[in-house]
Amino acid sequence: MKVKTILVSQPEPKIENSPYSRLIEKEKVKVDFRPFIHVEGVEAKSVRQQKIDLNNFTAIILTSRNSVDHFFRIAEEMRFKVPDSMKYFCQSEAVAYYLQKYVVYRKRKIYVGKRTFNELVPLIKKYKDEKFLLPSSDTLKAIVPLALDELGVDWKRGIFYKTVISDLSDLRKVTYDVLVFFSPSGIESLLKNFPDFEQNDTRIAVFGNSTVKAATEAGLRIDIQAPTPETPSMTMALQKYITSVNK
Repeated sequence: MKVKTILVSQPEPKIENSPYSRLIEKEKVKVDFRPFIHVEGVEAKSVRQQKIDLNNFTAIILTSRNSVDHFFRIAEEMRFKVPDSMKYFCQSEAVAYYLQKYVVYRKRKIYVGKRTFNELVPLIKKYKDEKFLLPSSDTLKAIVPLALDELGVDWKRGIFYKTVISDLSDLRKVTYDVLVFFSPSGIESLLKNFPDFEQNDTRIAVFGNSTVKAATEAGLRIDIQAPTPETPSMTMALQKYITSVNK
């Protein structure tokens, strides 16, 4: 069956000329974006209950833009003035760049990893005597606490925000040829919103091993998968599939 409509379970990319724009133009398909999950900040009261005093930390580990936003939100709610001496360890350049929303970049001590948390670890290791705070969501990849514990650094996790399933009830009567998922939470949201979901001719596209596992365990048939050596991005995997079925 040909593919004419695609629903991506994420917010629409803000950049012009995104890979999805090129896919729409080349294949003449309709692509809609709808976050299946969203992030909500926890209250300062909840952070205090976790026995977190921001005065006790000399370094912050930031793994995402959400962690940046919610660290500074909580700091403001707690009336904590972040000292200029605070060190920031950012998982990627994108996170470090986003930090400029809150601090004057050139006047701060900012250490940047390449992309994955493992690539940030050597930088943290160089500053083992710091007291690290890890602002995170209620879901955290197991590799992060494992790596920090192995380093033997003084660190504490704070749950500053949580992942919440979005209400998708308005989509009940809407059908798409392809549904695209990037996380197990997206699969969970599909099943919570539509417990009677039947896949039938709907194609499921998934990104990453954990999403593959979640989709398989949910009894879904996976038709499109990324990354692979041939299709490292989701848009490339979609392009390849659409080209083959829309001949």
